[in-house]
Amino acid sequence: MKTINIAIDGPAGAGKSTIAKMVSAEMGYIYVDTGAMYRAVALYLTENNIPDEEAEKHVDEVEVSLKFVDGTQRVYLGDRDVSDLIRTPEISMAASRTSAIPAVRARLFDLQQKLARENNIIMDGRDIGTVVLPYADVKIFLTASAEERAKRRYKELSEKPDCPSYEEILKDIIQRDYNDMNRETAPLKQAEDAVLVDTTELTLEQSAARIAEIIKERV
Repeated sequence: MKTINIAIDGPAGAGKSTIAKMVSAEMGYIYVDTGAMYRAVALYLTENNIPDEEAEKHVDEVEVSLKFVDGTQRVYLGDRDVSDLIRTPEISMAASRTSAIPAVRARLFDLQQKLARENNIIMDGRDIGTVVLPYADVKIFLTASAEERAKRRYKELSEKPDCPSYEEILKDIIQRDYNDMNRETAPLKQAEDAVLVDTTELTLEQSAARIAEIIKERV
């Protein structure tokens, strides 16, 4: 039986993960957060003081897996749940660099495609529609202005004692956009057959409804 694959790409902070989770729950699909997988690798390299230029020598040591606990995706390094540890600004920036390393991408590529072959999925990331799932049934490029993305991220982090300033978050987002769009391997770009959805002026609920509408129209 053919599985249904939905690819959602876009820059950091566009709301891909949150929106994909909402739509997956509504439609009964498995949600696959590829960014979390790269963050887990970045966490491993950071914790073990392995510089990016030596990552290729150590990538086979990294055991990343996704488990679904009570319908919620959890990210594991070996048998350790690192779902919360991978969400810090430090690991976010490290993941932007780590995801540009070909050996890391190759390591995670097979796992991502296996999940897509075996399940109806919504998978989000930077190169899902262009590289990982080029034959996805529906491709969406989700974006928002850098300022709006920084505002959302600041609101998300504002209750934490070590919350960076809005200006720092905006600077990080602009840098991540540059890194992701200009990396040599699988740069961030909109697939030719992807539907562009700009959420700058939309609420989370409106964004999720728009994505669900696009999927239902095409599947």
